[in-house]
Amino acid sequence: MRAADPGFPAAPTAVAAIIPAKDEADRIAATVTAVRALAHVEVVVVVDDGSTDDTAAVAAAAGASVVRHPRNRGKSAAMASGAARVAELDATPDDAEDSGSPRALLFVDADLGETAAALAALIEPVLAGEADLSIAVIPASKSSRGGGRAVRLARGEIARRTGVTITQPLNGMRCLTRAAFEAAQPLSRGWGVETGMLLAALGAGLRVREVPVDFSHRASGADWAGRMHRARQLRDIAEVVARSRLQSAGMGRRGSFGSAGPGDSARSGGSAGRPRGPASGD
Repeated sequence: MRAADPGFPAAPTAVAAIIPAKDEADRIAATVTAVRALAHVEVVVVVDDGSTDDTAAVAAAAGASVVRHPRNRGKSAAMASGAARVAELDATPDDAEDSGSPRALLFVDADLGETAAALAALIEPVLAGEADLSIAVIPASKSSRGGGRAVRLARGEIARRTGVTITQPLNGMRCLTRAAFEAAQPLSRGWGVETGMLLAALGAGLRVREVPVDFSHRASGADWAGRMHRARQLRDIAEVVARSRLQSAGMGRRGSFGSAGPGDSARSGGSAGRPRGPASGD
């Protein structure tokens, strides 16, 4: 555990996994089972984001706590709903073993299946107090095809704004402290959530580490559905980047990167004006 430091809260001692899922009935049971078996994971929350299949029932049967969205609200909203459920569990004395430190949050894609077992490597630096946010770096051969423009846009803006180069800024597999999650509030919408989270965390002086992890997931293809997915991803990231550039020019609101609607106020030190932490990737 991290030594006492007035700039950082105590390192967490346990983990809650959050798995956003839509129409993943064929893979969710294997993913939940693998994640539940990870050391230090005390609870697994699956957020069924408007599925039309049996994702919720299969996840519950596999041992997950399930939150259901009656309609599809997008990845960012699913992450927020999962984190809210974990906060409820952390506040329940009978459930939380260590009431002095909220559980770390491990975000997992629903389609990892058995390969989710590899995510143990993401948990270690956060519980050891060596990182506030860890991000998976997977072999290039297993990364999604066709995401080059979106990755370059996100990586370039993070480097420009914070001086830190992140190899795979869009990788959704990440573990972070509750304080780091709160620093990213309000979450950027849709597929911009990972980029906005990194901009906020690095801007708040939090420590980000990239960790090599070897897992497999469903890659977006070259068909029409794959092209539409990448177009939406690029749109959401471009919104985050545009807001970040307005902020750095002194024209935007502090603390939120790409979120939409009223209430986009900064919370928990999310402003990028704070001192930067060490570069990731060591």
